[in-house]
Amino acid sequence: MTVSTAIARLNAADPDFARHLDHLLSWESVSDDAVNQRVLDIIKAVRERGDAALVEFTQRFDGVDAKSIDDLILGRERLELALTRITEAQREALEKAANRVRLYHERQKQDSWQYTEADGTVLGQKVTPLDRAGLYVPGGKASYPSSVLMNAIPAKVAGVTEVVMVVPTPRGEVNELVLAAACIAGVDRVFTVGGAQAVAALAYGTESVPQVDKIVGPGNIYVATAKRHVFGQVGIDMIAGPSEILVVCDGQTDPDWIAMDLFSQAEHDEDAQAILVSPDAAFLDRVAASIDKLLPTMERAEIIEKSINGRGALIQVRDMQQAIEVANRIAPEHLELSVADPQAWLPQIRHAGAIFMGRHTSEALGDYCAGPNHVLPTSGTARFSSPLGVYDFQKRSSIIFCSEQGASELGHTASVLARGESLTAHARSAEYRILTQDKGN
Repeated sequence: MTVSTAIARLNAADPDFARHLDHLLSWESVSDDAVNQRVLDIIKAVRERGDAALVEFTQRFDGVDAKSIDDLILGRERLELALTRITEAQREALEKAANRVRLYHERQKQDSWQYTEADGTVLGQKVTPLDRAGLYVPGGKASYPSSVLMNAIPAKVAGVTEVVMVVPTPRGEVNELVLAAACIAGVDRVFTVGGAQAVAALAYGTESVPQVDKIVGPGNIYVATAKRHVFGQVGIDMIAGPSEILVVCDGQTDPDWIAMDLFSQAEHDEDAQAILVSPDAAFLDRVAASIDKLLPTMERAEIIEKSINGRGALIQVRDMQQAIEVANRIAPEHLELSVADPQAWLPQIRHAGAIFMGRHTSEALGDYCAGPNHVLPTSGTARFSSPLGVYDFQKRSSIIFCSEQGASELGHTASVLARGESLTAHARSAEYRILTQDKGN
């Protein structure tokens, strides 16, 4: 197999740099009309025929010989069996990663709070976990047990009563690592169903699949399209784009390390994006040489080659200050600050899903076992979005208790504003509570 790279070289001093960068970053998750209509048809069928539709679609799309929905349900004992089928090293790695993820996310828990004003009025916020969350997990060979941990554990830490997992098993192929991860993460129910039909089942419920409050987890274009359509009926985490990594380097890190860090995201798929920004032109040359040297040694070399050639870039900047400016402009999913003193630059980072500090902190550690969540905003959405966390599985209710005196005082303010909006019933509702001695004030 012959592989070669022709990674783009950009220079921030180029007058057309902004245009070239915008073109490099452009990506849209577009569902064509055929995909969109097929997803709508699948959702309609699941809503109308429930379990029967799930069985039919699983037979047709996944090649699974299921006679009834019972053939698509995995009990807790099956998840526990998976723990015995993986190697001891795999089990230990899953348990260690799960523990680190759990400890990190326990720090994110939000508690209810209240305060009392001088007149006895009480204001506050009640934090409540969702009743039920749905976790979509890709199946077959392209399956990610780490994603099970990252999606299920924050839900459990938040106090979600029931986590329901859906995972396709194409041609009956079951991934034992995924099931073992589900067992360790505390997943409550598992259905071996995938695609748009699984999303529809979670959103609307069937005779067997319970309706959930929120759907999280990655999937293909059919899954993403279905999540768009059911949003509003249920919550969703995000519509994720391809994986991204942006490395900012001062030129002092081993170029082989940087090349492999770029590969770590490029190997996900051809649309993944890997970018290096540095003020050192000679260092960019050394990394380019490392890319060419190491690429033939990679198992997923063809995918990496297409990703690097299609969406990768080596960007030269004036200095580290401009490197940070470019990083904020890109707002990457993963940002590596591969520099001597990353803490000094951290205050200037405004947009990034996850920030990996220093030369020894590879993005791959965050994918598996560092502790923070690896479900991150992509395609520039780090400008306004955050990593998946416990807060995504909690909802907040406002608490308002008015004392007699407090209702009387607030009634004056509400009355003026309500009448200004010509909402007389609002005004009179508030005015009824104004105490007699206050009405002239």
